[in-house]
Amino acid sequence: MVTSKTSRLGRLEAALRRVVPVERVLTSGDAYESSRAIANGAITGRPAVIVRCLEPAEVQATVRAAREFDMPLSVRSGGHDWAGRALTDGGLTIDITGMRNVTVQPDDRTAVLEGGATCADVAMAAQPYGLVAVTGTSGTVGTVGLNLGGGYGPLCGRFGLALDNMVSADVVLPDGELVTADADRNAELFWALRGGGGNFGVVTALRIRLHPVPVLLSGIIMYPIAQAPEILAAAAEFVPAGGPDELNVQCGFVAGQDGSPVLFLAPTWSGNADEGASVLARIAALGKPLTAQVGPVALPDLLAAMDGRFVFGRHIDVRTRTVAALTPEARDVLYAGAQGITSPYSAIVLHCLRGAATRVPVGETAFGNRTAHVMVEMIAVWEPDDIPQRHQAWLTELSSLLAPHAMPGGYPNLLGPDAADQIEEAYGPNAARLVAAKRRFDPENRFVALPIPAHS
Repeated sequence: MVTSKTSRLGRLEAALRRVVPVERVLTSGDAYESSRAIANGAITGRPAVIVRCLEPAEVQATVRAAREFDMPLSVRSGGHDWAGRALTDGGLTIDITGMRNVTVQPDDRTAVLEGGATCADVAMAAQPYGLVAVTGTSGTVGTVGLNLGGGYGPLCGRFGLALDNMVSADVVLPDGELVTADADRNAELFWALRGGGGNFGVVTALRIRLHPVPVLLSGIIMYPIAQAPEILAAAAEFVPAGGPDELNVQCGFVAGQDGSPVLFLAPTWSGNADEGASVLARIAALGKPLTAQVGPVALPDLLAAMDGRFVFGRHIDVRTRTVAALTPEARDVLYAGAQGITSPYSAIVLHCLRGAATRVPVGETAFGNRTAHVMVEMIAVWEPDDIPQRHQAWLTELSSLLAPHAMPGGYPNLLGPDAADQIEEAYGPNAARLVAAKRRFDPENRFVALPIPAHS
C-alpha cells in the first residue's frame, strides 16, 4: 500500500523533473551522497530529495515545488555551517554549489558572484585586477553565507565586515519570485539579509565591493604555549581596538607540529608596504617564537593557508562568545582552555571587529554588535571513530567559563539552535526589526538558517 507521504514524494519528484534535468534531481547514489556531504561529518541528515540547481530559474521552480508539496526546505551553498542546516532531514535541499561564476567589473570595483561561489573563487577572480574582496579566513567557505551572517576577516578593520561590502542581492523569495534587494529596491529585505542570514529566501547572486590593495603583508607566528600569558597581554594592545585600520591580528591556539597546543598570531597589513613591514616586525619580535613567517602574500594564498587545518568530514562542534577586550580574566580562561584541549584538530580562534567595522551605525544593517570586540570561536574537532563526549565536555566547559567575561549574545554565524540565551541577545537593538522582517518576507517559516529570536 502506498502511503500518502510516499505518494507526495513521488509527485514532488515528478514535478521537479519537469523543470530540472533528471540527473540533477537526486534521491540516492553517488551524486546524492556527494551533495549531502558537508564540512561537519557528524551531521547525519538525509534529505528526501536534493536538487542541484545551476541557474536562478531552477531555484525558483524548486522553491515553488517545495511549497506546493509542503516539503521542508534547506539550501546548501558552502556547506560549512557546523550545525548542519544545509541539510533538511526528510525534506528538500537546494544545492547551489554548482553556481560559482564570479564576474569582476574593474571599472566600478565590484564583483557579481553566484550563490555557490567560495571565498577562494572571489579572491582569485579579483587578484588579476589588483583588487581584493573582504572575505573570511578560509577559502573553502561560501561567500554568500559568510556575507549574510557578518564576515570577520583579515580586512575588516580597513573595509568593514564582509556584509558591509554588499551592494545588492538577487533573492528567490518563499513564493518563488526572484527579486533584487539593494539600498533602493526592497530596501528592508536588503537590511535584513545583512546579518539575518538566509532566513528570507535563496540568494542566487551577490554584488560586492572590491578594493585596490597592491600588497598584502601577512603570515603566522607560532609561540610555545608557556609564553601565551605574556604574548596575549602584549597582543591586547592592538586586539581589538588599538592600531591603525590597516592592521588586523587574528590569534588563538592550534596544534603544533607535535600535536600539542601552541599560541599563534596571524597579523595582516593592507596599507603602505614599508609602514606595514615595520609594524609586523614589531609584532614578530614579541616573545621567542617557534616560527615566524611573515611577508608579502596574495589573498588566495592567505586563505588557502587556513584551509588545510580543517578537513571536510571530521566531526565538529562549535561555541562562540564575544568579549569586549582581552582582559586578564579572559586571557586566563583562554590559556587554561588551551592547556586542556582534547584533540590536535581543535582550536580556539580570536577574530577582531575593529576599525571601519565599528564606524557603521548599528541600525544600518541587521548585524547587532558594532562595538569593538573579540569574537572567540571555540572549535572541537575529532575523527569520526573517536568518542565525542570528552571533546564536547571541553568545549562546553570553556564556553561556560568565558561567559561571565563576555558581552550578551554571540556571533550568529557560529551559534547553534540550542544557544537560546545567546540567540535572544545576538542582534542587540535590531532584534525586533529583524523578527518583523522575517514575518513579512517568510511568514510560513520556509527558510531556517541562522538562529534568530523567536518569531512565531
